[in-house]
Amino acid sequence: MSGRLGAAFGRARAEGRAALVAFVEAGDPSLAVTGRLLPALQAAGADVIELGIPFSDPIADGPVIQRASQRALGAGATLAKVLDAAAAARGEGLSVPLVAFSYANPILAFGVAAFARRAAEAGIDGVLVTDLPPEEGEAAAATFVSSGLDPVFLLAPSSTPARIRRAARLSSGFVYLVSRPGVTGARNDLPEGLPDLVARVRAGIGRTPLAVGFGISSPEQVRAVSREADGVVVGSAIVRTMEEAVAAGRDPVPAAARLVSSLAAATRG
Repeated sequence: MSGRLGAAFGRARAEGRAALVAFVEAGDPSLAVTGRLLPALQAAGADVIELGIPFSDPIADGPVIQRASQRALGAGATLAKVLDAAAAARGEGLSVPLVAFSYANPILAFGVAAFARRAAEAGIDGVLVTDLPPEEGEAAAATFVSSGLDPVFLLAPSSTPARIRRAARLSSGFVYLVSRPGVTGARNDLPEGLPDLVARVRAGIGRTPLAVGFGISSPEQVRAVSREADGVVVGSAIVRTMEEAVAAGRDPVPAAARLVSSLAAATRG
């Protein structure tokens, strides 16, 4: 692993902490807000930002991100426009690693090779295709790598040893471990047995960084997961904070940045 993602996880490891991976839905509530949001989250301490690509049928996501995806689509966000927004942010000096977090359909409609080239040109560092399992991801992963992108694959608590090994072989950015069955969404507590699950998956992936997500929403939860994993992913809590700010007539960018700042501090213990 090299490039911005490798540097981000390496820096966090050298500092004795986990990397904070912040998910946001691109285009929610508008691409103009996303353009302001990315540097604000970088300044707040996000080590990696996942850019959710809006999709009409986000089956792996809970209601918070489903609503955000619908708002983004309603505001005119498309895969091409999200990549344009990423390129604009890079042009203005954004240095934090960006991971495109998408369902397969928008990428297939764009064309996998064309998407990979355009994403790399826009300054995207990695790609996670939510509904592309490792068993079917060999060709896409090779295409991403050929364009200089780090593939990221998902694992679940039910993943077999063979799937764990395959995901590790295909992933060059990090492996994303879903902490619990079901869809995305903030939870009040962490699942029982998470340390054992992380240890089992880590034993199967070798040196590839392991990030844990789904249901992590508070500094206390981030602090606990940081003791087990190389990275902690928080998404729905950030998206919900922005949604609530907009509903209250406030700017969602400072609200999201305040939350991310508290989460980043928690990765340090």
